[in-house]
Amino acid sequence: MKTETLPTVAVVGPGAIGTTIAAALRDVGRTPMLCGRTSREHLTLHDGERTLTIPGPVHTHPAKVEHRVDLVLLAVKATQTHAAKDWLAALAGPHTVVCVLQNGVEQLETVTQYVPDGRTIPAVVWFPAQAQADGSVRLRGDARLSVPDTPDSCVIAQALQGTFCSVELAADFRSLAWRKLLQNAAAGLMALTQRRSGMFARSDIARLTLDYLQECLAVARAEGAELRDEVPQAILDKFQAAPADMGTSILTDRMADRPLEWEVRNGVISRRGRIHGIATPISDVLVPLLAAASDGPG
Repeated sequence: MKTETLPTVAVVGPGAIGTTIAAALRDVGRTPMLCGRTSREHLTLHDGERTLTIPGPVHTHPAKVEHRVDLVLLAVKATQTHAAKDWLAALAGPHTVVCVLQNGVEQLETVTQYVPDGRTIPAVVWFPAQAQADGSVRLRGDARLSVPDTPDSCVIAQALQGTFCSVELAADFRSLAWRKLLQNAAAGLMALTQRRSGMFARSDIARLTLDYLQECLAVARAEGAELRDEVPQAILDKFQAAPADMGTSILTDRMADRPLEWEVRNGVISRRGRIHGIATPISDVLVPLLAAASDGPG
């Protein structure tokens, strides 16, 4: 009987998302190569009552990579993509699939320039994972990815088959990606206020969030996303149902005074809105404030 050969995997960016994916692989005996900026002996994920340790090391020198892999899981933030280009050059060959685990709807335009062979697959990350003060990561929900239903995406599904991270091959990936973008755009309000999910219990914040999401929905539909009228309310409901202390990656970055992914999460709404002639008055206020909070000066 022929034994199926599983893809070799490298995770670039062992932050909250990268650690979760690496832990899912390690949990079934598939330890990926770990690549990042800071050397570490291991990674740690807290998943409910259990703790998973992913053995390292975290490699920090792309020039020392001795072989290419079948699958690169790119889990750096959009603001760090250019800095990861040497990893992509070292790890990705003509048959390598690069799965981009980033926010936004523009991953292909951003990453493909560093993967000229073009086997780049965008992904939607649906799970809440938060970095902890001690460097570990806490997973606060089921782990799930959505990717386009293409032959290259099957490599991703094969690599994660049998793990606690499920992979959905989506026929209408565009709509899923825009739906997640709406959720991420609303989270920009958390970065501005430096408050967690509990703030959405305020009636004034709830109203602002719904108005903003309606604005985002109009742009998403103009971009070809098929999203129903109730999506804005469903997203608000999700924020309101979350634990009051639930954070988000853009809030974590804001509190740590790191660059924010405002351009791919919020700026895209006003940019694409202008292309389609759609007014985006709330975005026109939020985006400069997020940009200033991220980039200064001051």
